[in-house]
Amino acid sequence: MEFCPECGAMMLPNNGVLKCNKCGYSNELDNAKEYKVSEDVKAEETVKMLGEDVDVGPVTNETCPECGHDKATYKMLQTRSADEAPTRIFTCTKCKHTWRAYD
Repeated sequence: MEFCPECGAMMLPNNGVLKCNKCGYSNELDNAKEYKVSEDVKAEETVKMLGEDVDVGPVTNETCPECGHDKATYKMLQTRSADEAPTRIFTCTKCKHTWRAYD
């Protein structure tokens, strides 16, 4: 696979010449190299949009100070200096209240 030195796009072989379809740069093919182009591309949607109200992440037994529910998701962030413990940020799986816990 060859890339255009001008714009970085992929260059495709055409009648013995490598040509960039983006900027028009061209270069003669080296006979020692073999080029094969397949334009059969099957696109699949691999990204699924889940929305904002999705419980993603590990679930732990933590009591929500707002509603008293005993399950929450959490994530850990380094909010203070690197030599201190990370901050755990909990989100209640029932009411979506968010709170912090420091070690």
